[in-house]
Amino acid sequence: MTTQPSASAPRTAIVTGAARGIGRGIAERLAADGLDVAVSDLPAMRTELDEVAAAIEKTGRRALAVTADVTSQDDTDALVQNVAGHFGKVDVYVANAGIARVTSLLDTSPEEFDQIMDVNLRGVFLSYTAAARQMIAQGTGGKIIGAASIVAYRPFALLGPYSASKWGVRGLTQAAAMEWAAHGITVNAYCPGIVGTAMWELIDEKLAQAEGLDKGQAIKKYAEGIALGRVEEPADVAAFVSYLASTDSDYMTGQSVMIDGGIQFS
Repeated sequence: MTTQPSASAPRTAIVTGAARGIGRGIAERLAADGLDVAVSDLPAMRTELDEVAAAIEKTGRRALAVTADVTSQDDTDALVQNVAGHFGKVDVYVANAGIARVTSLLDTSPEEFDQIMDVNLRGVFLSYTAAARQMIAQGTGGKIIGAASIVAYRPFALLGPYSASKWGVRGLTQAAAMEWAAHGITVNAYCPGIVGTAMWELIDEKLAQAEGLDKGQAIKKYAEGIALGRVEEPADVAAFVSYLASTDSDYMTGQSVMIDGGIQFS
């Protein structure tokens, strides 16, 4: 049963893939903005997830840690219902969870391709729809935000399936924005570049192997193309997501915006 939220209640958010990296940065920024935040990640990340929730609670905001696999509809639906029941409503949903694998297309198995699509595209689809159903039932509108990437505009070699999944997020974001605007729901995506996270450490390692470079040299090579002259930090992405989650972005929907320090220009 959907509870009717109080107009005076604090705004609430769900962030997936929140145990570390960009997801943790987003969760902590939204808490700093005054939102109560539910953080979610895989069961294997439970310890890190609890640490994020504890850090949020120390700021005076309410937090909830919920393990879920975004490729499972049952898990994703249960996540939204759990948070709605705990906080009374869901105002913001950030579908941040994602994975990457560095390999050539000819060396990518169908099973590996499916795994990337399951997390990065199916997971966003399940997250978007679960969040939208809850927001429509509440009758309060909301903000749905997805994780795309600069490769949603120009793919990287050796990141073919990952690039394809992020192009898919762009299209899904546009379609969702069209369908749910009548319910007061905006749907946008953020497109990070080269971010200093565990994911990019792995990408660097694999690219270095493929290109005959030392570890750390691949990310350095690609970072040379950043106009602002430095590798991105999770806080850079979180600051933009903060805008997408705020009322300042109420007239913006269907957009996938590059926040990459100036690697690519649209």
